[in-house]
Amino acid sequence: MNEINFKEIRNQLAFTIAERNPRATVEIIKDLHNADIAELFEDLEVDEQLFLLSTLENEDFAAVVFELEEEDRKKLLQNLSSKQIAEHVINELETDDAADVIAELSDEQKIEVISEIDDEEHARDIVELLRYDEDTAGGLMGKELVKVNQNWSVITAVREMRKQAEFMEEVYSIYVVDDHDKLLGTLSLKSLLTTSSNTRISDVYNPKFYAVSVTDSAESVAIDIQKYDLFEMPVIDELGRLVGHITVDDVLDVIREQTDRDYQLASGISEDVDMHDSLWHLTKARLPWLLIGVAGSLVSSRILDGNLGAMEKIPMLILFIPLIAATAGNMGVQSSAIVVQALAQGNMRGTLWQNLGKEVSMGMISGFALSILLFAFSYFLYGDFMAGLTISISLFAVVLVAAIVGTTIPLILSKRGIDPAIATGPFITTSNDVIGISIYFLVARLILGI
Repeated sequence: MNEINFKEIRNQLAFTIAERNPRATVEIIKDLHNADIAELFEDLEVDEQLFLLSTLENEDFAAVVFELEEEDRKKLLQNLSSKQIAEHVINELETDDAADVIAELSDEQKIEVISEIDDEEHARDIVELLRYDEDTAGGLMGKELVKVNQNWSVITAVREMRKQAEFMEEVYSIYVVDDHDKLLGTLSLKSLLTTSSNTRISDVYNPKFYAVSVTDSAESVAIDIQKYDLFEMPVIDELGRLVGHITVDDVLDVIREQTDRDYQLASGISEDVDMHDSLWHLTKARLPWLLIGVAGSLVSSRILDGNLGAMEKIPMLILFIPLIAATAGNMGVQSSAIVVQALAQGNMRGTLWQNLGKEVSMGMISGFALSILLFAFSYFLYGDFMAGLTISISLFAVVLVAAIVGTTIPLILSKRGIDPAIATGPFITTSNDVIGISIYFLVARLILGI
């Protein structure tokens, strides 16, 4: 749907909601996807949102609420009673989504909402999921799945599968377990369709499967699903028992959140923020790295102050300070970005020294090419051979050191349990600026004797 249609729909809704006309409101939004309806909520006051929700069936009511941004959903839920949340939202969502919504409530309201859930099994599953950290496979998984016992016949399995799948939106996999719910493998639909109805499941299931533990991190789950090209991944406990599964749509949310977090870290924002957050929250997240950048600039200014004599003797050196600093920062960011990407995707190969050696080689090639170009440019423009040689050698050394720093820092941070994405932002840029200027004047003193 394009923006023009959205504007038209908003205008129509403004009138029908103001008139509190449910029939006309439903007529406007009946063909919209729930995600589109949730997007319309951005322009509505809470009382208008509540009226719009009241025109929807429970299933759509719950889906729209879940599609809202977390902060918007929290504000909306504050205007619903615990009974309304349970009946119109929690009862209609799958366990993983329901647990995510309940986790956003206060401790007191969590208890109230859970007590209002009609389906006791649904309530138990949600309570179990709430025990797990949200950034683990246990916190990410859903409890709705289709499983069959290895001792069942095909006809029995089909009958039981129909019962299990009745309230599920999609069925991607059929899991095979033993009498203790230990995961044994998977069963394909083809096997069910082409096998005699009296055949035992143990004779036709596939014992090869990929699974994750409830304690595995959400990021590692996302990596595994991408690596093995799966629609979903079974989750097992410490005893190997099947306790849930994670679908690809859950993983996409994890990937998006991780990408957003890494992008913010790389931009020098230390906390998860967006434009709707308070001024204090935004300032607290952004100011620390700005202070680090200022501190680095102050160090650079002191280095320049200590080399005023050299710049007075050869003013040409001043002209290339921005180039040296910028190139150092860019090279460091490039090197760190490649390492951080490999760490995030779980495909980092080789030892620290192997990766460092490769990046050093890359730095030498890039530094040599850039220094030749810079020497030719400076000599052609200013005709000073020794000064041009100094600048070009400085650039070569700066690029090489920046590549080393950009490679090693993310690896060191990762080994210490610190998110390496932080290394691709102001930290690398600022440190390499300081290092670059220091190397520049050190080489100038050695070659030019100033």
